[in-house]
Amino acid sequence: MGIEEYGGGQGPQSDVLVVTTNDAPGYRVQEVIGEVFGLTVRSRHLGSQIGAGLKSMIGGELKGLTKTLVETRNQAMERLIEQARARGANGVLMFRFDVTEAAEVGTEVCAYGTAVVLVKD
Repeated sequence: MGIEEYGGGQGPQSDVLVVTTNDAPGYRVQEVIGEVFGLTVRSRHLGSQIGAGLKSMIGGELKGLTKTLVETRNQAMERLIEQARARGANGVLMFRFDVTEAAEVGTEVCAYGTAVVLVKD
């Protein structure tokens, strides 16, 4: 797995700025639209569960599960951005992820933040 498969986040040309901070330097908040989120639940397939179980006995990174979680987080973030855009926002402040186990059959990932309209200072 190459480094590009381990990361995520926005591309440099996104029309919705997503930041983990309370504000975005160089911008001011013109309007607060409110909370937005993107949610996805991914099930684990049997092969990865068996592989993860075996790997956990000998140690080391569970690369298949890592890749699945990266893909899942990226999908949740894309959904967050779509919702923000649909509500007229061009920014999301206080961006966070919440990850929980869903009914012991999968992983729920929620990306959330505050949708805002930003203007350049």
